Amino acid sequence: MRELTYYIAVTLDGFIAGPADEVDFYPVSEAFAETLGTELADLQPYHVRVDRAGRDEPVTQFDTVVMGRRTYEPALQVGITDPYAHLRTLVFTTTLDDPREPNVEIVRTDPVARVRELKAEDGLGIYLAGGAGLAGALFDEIDRLIVKKYPVIAGDGIPMARHPFSPTLFDLEEARTFDNGCVVLTYARSRQTGVSSPT
Repeated sequence: MRELTYYIAVTLDGFIAGPADEVDFYPVSEAFAETLGTELADLQPYHVRVDRAGRDEPVTQFDTVVMGRRTYEPALQVGITDPYAHLRTLVFTTTLDDPREPNVEIVRTDPVARVRELKAEDGLGIYLAGGAGLAGALFDEIDRLIVKKYPVIAGDGIPMARHPFSPTLFDLEEARTFDNGCVVLTYARSRQTGVSSPT
């Protein structure tokens, strides 16, 4: 069974972007970008991935990306209809027109059912690129989290997931710190069934 991994940048107070989708406040150093760009090359937009490697290399960890309309739209606004050309791309939206890209599937049906179909197929991992609405809808399908926690407080904005109150445990597998103050946390969905109350 394939796994769904939510890879996301987040502020100290839990926002992935500002109220108007701002993300330009995250401090990114050259060493940080180079390390993650190399280790998680499959998760980089196509142009970033090719620029870094100098060539189009085969994917090794992920072969599919799923995203919502608001995550897809910034690329459309600059004329890019297939921002992850090295991955099979599914965009969940009821409002966008089909860009008629052979690698991009517009999905207007239930995201949970479609992702379960994807997970049952053969292949590499599935990357959930966002945003909050889709992450909330797919909350119970998320197997892993890679959270880039930046040393910044936003004060307001878009949360990691829009989901009803439902405390869910994840097991920390790795924590790494970088020169820009970012901590990259890798989690797997916990096998424990509930959250214990303090005594």
